[in-house]
Amino acid sequence: MPVSWGSVLAELVPLGLVVALSPLTIIPAVLVLQTPRPRPTGLAFLLGWIVGLAALTSVFLELSNLIGGIGTKPPGWASWLRIVVGAALIALGGYRWINRAKSEHMPGWMTRMSSLTPPKAAATALALTVVNPKVLFLCAAAGLAIGSAGIDVPTVWIAEAWYVLVAGCTVALPVLAYAVSGQRLDPALARVRAWLERQHAALVAAIFIVIGILVLYKGIHGL
Repeated sequence: MPVSWGSVLAELVPLGLVVALSPLTIIPAVLVLQTPRPRPTGLAFLLGWIVGLAALTSVFLELSNLIGGIGTKPPGWASWLRIVVGAALIALGGYRWINRAKSEHMPGWMTRMSSLTPPKAAATALALTVVNPKVLFLCAAAGLAIGSAGIDVPTVWIAEAWYVLVAGCTVALPVLAYAVSGQRLDPALARVRAWLERQHAALVAAIFIVIGILVLYKGIHGL
């Protein structure tokens, strides 16, 4: 595996983890498993989530192609893009940390997710990837990072699939586990939900700052 290819995959991991470890990713995935039809509703939500992530990333991947051209030598703006993204993540993490006391309660729209049907769950997942600024921002960063890395066309789609896999893993794990184990997971899911509701603001802030530092370093190192 070429170094540049491995470097692209490694760069996508922190971006995907910010999405994956966000309570606004995990809690909805837990809530859809408390609906009257948890298995089909959870699987529909997972499908919508994966399709939404892939579609958003593809849009910005194509945008990167229009700007610089996939498969060419990485342009100079790629490092500056990483610096901007890293600094933005650090700033956002600092803001979330300062205001963490104001985000102790679960948003009202989440409490209604336990009544979704499978079609509405799929539509909700698609909508969440678009209207959540964090997910939109990180899919944009991932798409532009892939498109500006200088790798060729066959491998850019594998890189996108890798990012979607990382970003969607915390939705896939509970949904697929529930599809296999059923109601035996209910107590564990309830504990996860309660813990995330208490700690989500501090958790998101810390993740943003750590990942922002990594992305910023990558950008500075590439200058």
